[in-house]
Amino acid sequence: QVQLVESGGGLVQPGGSLRLSCAASESIFSINAMGWYRQAPGKERELVARILNAGSTNYADSVKGRFTISRDIAKNTVYLQMNSLKPEDTAVYYCNAHRVVAGAYEYDYWGQGTQVTVSS
Repeated sequence: QVQLVESGGGLVQPGGSLRLSCAASESIFSINAMGWYRQAPGKERELVARILNAGSTNYADSVKGRFTISRDIAKNTVYLQMNSLKPEDTAVYYCNAHRVVAGAYEYDYWGQGTQVTVSS
């Protein structure tokens, strides 16, 4: 069981920046993928950014060029740097850990979520 604790959300004006942090209870190097998802009111949860064990990254088209996912393996922490924030980025952001065991069994672990509100 991987425990994830997010921090760094808050209220920011359009065009501003925030950095989210996700601290894991065990080595993130042992986890196949770490990601950030978000869910806005009335919408489904969507992938924002993901970093794979080997270090490659994926981003939703809507955040490419504005958001950056990174990790500090020594601190078991994943970050999401969000720049040029827009009102449509407003959502609850969730950290995710995706683990594959024996090449067949997949497990997803979630943090409690952190609210990001972009508004003037």
